[in-house]
Order: sequence, then structure tokens, then C-alpha cells
Amino acid sequence: MLTTDFVPGSPCWVDLGAADVAAATAFYTAVFDWEAEQFGPEEGGYLVLRLGGKPIGAIGRLTEEGARSAWMTYFTTADADATAQAVLKAGGSLRGEPFDADGAGRIAQLTDPQGGQFAVWQPGTMQGMEVTDTPGALCWVELYTTDAAGAKAFYGSVLGWQAGDMPMPGGDEGSYTILTPAGLPTDRMHGGLLQLPAEHLALTGGRPYWHPVFQSADCDASIAKVTANGGTLQMGPADVPGVGRLAVCVDPAGADFVLLTPSAPGTATTPGQA
Repeated sequence: MLTTDFVPGSPCWVDLGAADVAAATAFYTAVFDWEAEQFGPEEGGYLVLRLGGKPIGAIGRLTEEGARSAWMTYFTTADADATAQAVLKAGGSLRGEPFDADGAGRIAQLTDPQGGQFAVWQPGTMQGMEVTDTPGALCWVELYTTDAAGAKAFYGSVLGWQAGDMPMPGGDEGSYTILTPAGLPTDRMHGGLLQLPAEHLALTGGRPYWHPVFQSADCDASIAKVTANGGTLQMGPADVPGVGRLAVCVDPAGADFVLLTPSAPGTATTPGQA
């Protein structure tokens, strides 16, 4: 489960890079009970998303040339610069030099050796999201990758994750890898990774990618809001034994995310299925 104690390697933030911040904000605030608040002096540049007054993520303007609209996952680190160097040593790359975010923290934007993009956050005055594992909040993060063994080795060396394989939920062929911060029990698992062939990763042209899983009190009702506001359904809804009811959705600009109504409230375990 996700928590807000932000141990090293745990997810601490998500934000959406959007070409049209206003349109993206309108869509997500219609789907979820989120409020958007301007952060910084640039009007419409970066909006913090709040659930019940507490920050859970953000929407910002796309800044990377040729980038697609997508959600970015941030993981906690004690030293963003050291993590960036570890990424380089492990065969990954930097999408720019680490930088400070107005005292809130320090960011490094990174890419794993297979092409999956992620970021790390060194907390300053801001630790990260303040609510998890409740309807409207992040409850899981997931990597679709073309090389599960390579991804496990890379993230294990860079972020110290423990990785454990299990059969796919629902009896499907293959295995699903559970990710847990270093030294913690499996009830603190925060995400998973799934190996897929490149042709199944159409959103990115075959490149691996991370996506967020947001908890929903009613998956089908949330899907109806997605489609009513211009989004589409990529997969599901499907009932997965021991996990819950889930659906993979795509917003009007092409960014994907997952909706999950857990089998038991607050217990998102292994939501991923292709």
C-alpha cells in the first residue's frame, strides 16, 4: 500500500504534462473530486491538484520537445544528484540536469535503459502528496516494460527496490512483479511492473512507460465521467480476483491512467493487467 511517510524509493508525487493545461484540468476535475490551485507566478503553468484540500499531484505544461501528454511518477530520494549519477552508471539517462523547485525540493528527470521515464524528488519544504489509498488519490504505480529482468535490475540498483514475481491475477499467463521499498515488508508494496511486447505499447510507439492507478469508489461511475468528458476506455472494466474492479482509461490528450475499485477498501494490491 502507498503511504505518506516517504521512505527512500517510494512514490511521492505524480504530475501530468499537458499541452493544454486548462483543458486537462477541466477533464480531471470533472472525473475526480479534485481542485486545482496555481503554483508559482506563471499563470496556468503548474497547477497543484488537491483532494479534500490536500495535495495529491499536479498538472503542468509540457516542456520537453516532442513529448506526449503523460503522467510522470516521482520517487523519494535523499539526494537527487547522487541518484542521477547512479542512473547514468546503471545505463539510464538524464533528461536534463537536476534542479531546485523554489525550495520545495530538488528534482531529477530520468529515463531507464529501456526508455521508461520517471523522476526523483529530494524533499525540501514539501514532502509530496498528502493523501493516498482513498477514492480520488493515487493507490499504485505501474511500469509496462519490454524487458522485465532489465527493469528489475536497473531499479533495484538505483532505488533499492525489492522485486518479487507472482502469477498474473485472474489466472492469465505470465507473471507480474511486485515492487517494495528496500527493507520493508510486502504489505508496503507500492507498484508493479509487467513485461509486454513493444507492439502492445501503442501509446508510446513501443517504448516502456509508467502510469498511475487512482482509486475509485465506483469504477463504472468513474468510467462514465471519463467518456462523458471526452476520454476513452482502453481496457476493461474487469473484475480481477483479489484486486478489484479496474479499467485503463485515456484522457482526451492521450495520457493514460488506471481506475481501481479495490476488493476491500484501501487495499490496492496488484492492479496491473494488459
